[in-house]
Amino acid sequence: MTTPQAPQPRSADELLDIVDTEDRVVGQARRAEAYARRLRHRCVFVLARDEQDRIFVHRRTAGKLVFPSLYDMFVGGVVGAGESYDEAARREAEEELGVTGLSPTPLFRFLYETAEHSWWSAVYETRTPVTVAPQVEEVAWHSFLTEAELAQRLGDWQWVPDGLAAWQRLALWRTS
Repeated sequence: MTTPQAPQPRSADELLDIVDTEDRVVGQARRAEAYARRLRHRCVFVLARDEQDRIFVHRRTAGKLVFPSLYDMFVGGVVGAGESYDEAARREAEEELGVTGLSPTPLFRFLYETAEHSWWSAVYETRTPVTVAPQVEEVAWHSFLTEAELAQRLGDWQWVPDGLAAWQRLALWRTS
């Protein structure tokens, strides 16, 4: 795996597919409008593990549009207009980790809804090298943690709420 060229930062002007409660496309809107008007769109969550089965954990940068400066156990982001979940998972994971050649495996989908946010969420898992070059626009700090180390920090660190919801659903999915 090699380090890709620096990706272009995704912006508030990025065009997203707007979807209904069944995840069917019903229109399109810019990311800023989707967030401002709570328009349901699509996101991907990719759990990245290294060869030692540790999980890539990071703190988001302060400039993020949603959940700035919070911790996350997933890399990922919005699915662009016309983009598949699989394409977005690979793109987002490679951009945020600064590596190429990833093949995220789809696990499950769920609808994440709060008073402020609404998006269909596709959860993936991938293997990544220990040597990563995280995207500086996205990642302020990172480390690889064992599941036990991550579990110890769940009550201590402030986590992105959608990532925490995905983590909890992943635990249930694995036991079902």
